[in-house]
Amino acid sequence: MYTSKISGLGYYVPENVVTNDDLSKIMDTNDAWIQERTGIKERRHIKKGDGNSTSIMGVKAAKIAIERANISKDDIELIIFATLSPDMYFPGGGVRVQEMMDMKTIPALDVRNQCSGFVYAISVADQFIKTGMYKNILVIGSENHSGGLDMSTRGRGVSVIFGDGAGAAVLTRSDKEGKGILSTHLHSEGAHAKELSLEGPSTEHWVPEIIAENPQENIPYYPYMNGQFVFKNAVVRFSEVINEGLQANNLSASDINMLIPHQANLRISQFVQKQFKLSNDQVYNNIQKYGNTTAASIPIALTEAWEKGKIKEGDLIVLAAFGSGFTWGSAIIRW
Repeated sequence: MYTSKISGLGYYVPENVVTNDDLSKIMDTNDAWIQERTGIKERRHIKKGDGNSTSIMGVKAAKIAIERANISKDDIELIIFATLSPDMYFPGGGVRVQEMMDMKTIPALDVRNQCSGFVYAISVADQFIKTGMYKNILVIGSENHSGGLDMSTRGRGVSVIFGDGAGAAVLTRSDKEGKGILSTHLHSEGAHAKELSLEGPSTEHWVPEIIAENPQENIPYYPYMNGQFVFKNAVVRFSEVINEGLQANNLSASDINMLIPHQANLRISQFVQKQFKLSNDQVYNNIQKYGNTTAASIPIALTEAWEKGKIKEGDLIVLAAFGSGFTWGSAIIRW
């Protein structure tokens, strides 16, 4: 059986920086309140007319990743696109990337697992490569949150958290044992689906129902999050799935060179860091400047950490995510 390795990484974020002070001008909030609860100082938002969309940002990140993998777009045999904010209800972002990049008629599939979307996508790509079906797979996580947030005081508990951006990775076949993606571990618990959700528009709650509702009450087309409940579940599941991955490979927390957690909330990352007794140099966080970019957060953070020289050959890298669904997962990687 083959192994898969990450051969190229790239990311893109919009140029438009939105600070906490900027948000305080349009809703009842302030910099101290946001930083205390989330650790976020600023985020990037698509600006109308800047030419960006979920798919376009994904293409920008993908081009960098492909170039760094030292291959061409014609070498890509499958696109896996993770997002909760596609350009349109259907078709998905994967086929839009295929068209925008003028690729061959290769398959494209979308992963709708929100915050854990990139880890799920990496796991799917890893299986395709391990079984010998494909040699090079493009995995993208991209989000346009700002286009669907309630940017008012009513929605501040959610809207201050999220940012826009995209990250991409090329997974390539390798025959080196003990290197590359060692294992991935995925879970879900649908019993808590509504604790972090966006209920409409959907086939169960479509446009006529939305129009008929009082727009001041229970708006289903804005995201809802039970923040404290999500936090309590996240810290437990993060730890469980990281330990699961380590144990599956006969490793311990002391073997971790770099943990890249999904950038959901700096407080969650710090809690997990403390549980595993990791130093600041062993955990990479960038939520402070990008906010929570959901499926894009891990590939953006992974790319940044690699660009800064914080990830070196032979290092043990752990990716971990938790989010809506609830879904969560981890990937154990020997660089």
